[in-house]
Amino acid sequence: MTVGVPTIERIRVRYGETDQMGHAYYANYFFWFEQARGAWCRARGFTYKQLEEYGYMLPCVEATAAYKGEVLYDDWIQVKVWVSELKRASLRFDYEVVNESTGKICTTGHTWHVFMGHERKAVTVPTEIRDWLNRDPSDYEPLT
Repeated sequence: MTVGVPTIERIRVRYGETDQMGHAYYANYFFWFEQARGAWCRARGFTYKQLEEYGYMLPCVEATAAYKGEVLYDDWIQVKVWVSELKRASLRFDYEVVNESTGKICTTGHTWHVFMGHERKAVTVPTEIRDWLNRDPSDYEPLT
């Protein structure tokens, strides 16, 4: 089940996020995915912190990235994120990273997350939280 529309998080690549060759260091894409997931939640009127306050955690159990083009220091990128699957106790976020300098998709990836409760075991996504995930961001003022 695909949930709603994508969210786009715009990020400027900092010097410390590059390697000796001036290219974005590969592991930083996962930090950018995380930043985009946070923006996806805020666009729907809730935060990841609120999920935790309700007693739920979303540990990442799988992460992939396929690098298709360059991202350099001081480039602006757009990380497009959306939920591509929502199951009983898990969800998958998909990502596309576009380099604004070239307009090309330079990286794609996904992360799988499992809903866990206080006992640190998988739990069925509660109806209220499922409703949050299905929100249309155009119906909400984005949180900052």
